[in-house]
Amino acid sequence: MEMLKAGGRKVVGMKQVLRALKAGTVSRVYVGSDADTFIYQQVVRGAESAGVPCVRVASMKELGMVCGVDVPTAAAGLLR
Repeated sequence: MEMLKAGGRKVVGMKQVLRALKAGTVSRVYVGSDADTFIYQQVVRGAESAGVPCVRVASMKELGMVCGVDVPTAAAGLLR
């Protein structure tokens, strides 16, 4: 989470994270533990199949704040 806070290059949102995982440009994925089950599973499976570590965050609200967006965020990815 420190890299996300420090302004490291990132993607925010489920669609962006899944797209970046397929492209192989993500080094770590963060997912809100209170995200919808379908979204949570999609992101975790995508990270597993790409061989990328997936970190569970306390809430979508916290993840959104760390990413610098004004809305809760289900997923975020740190770019390589």
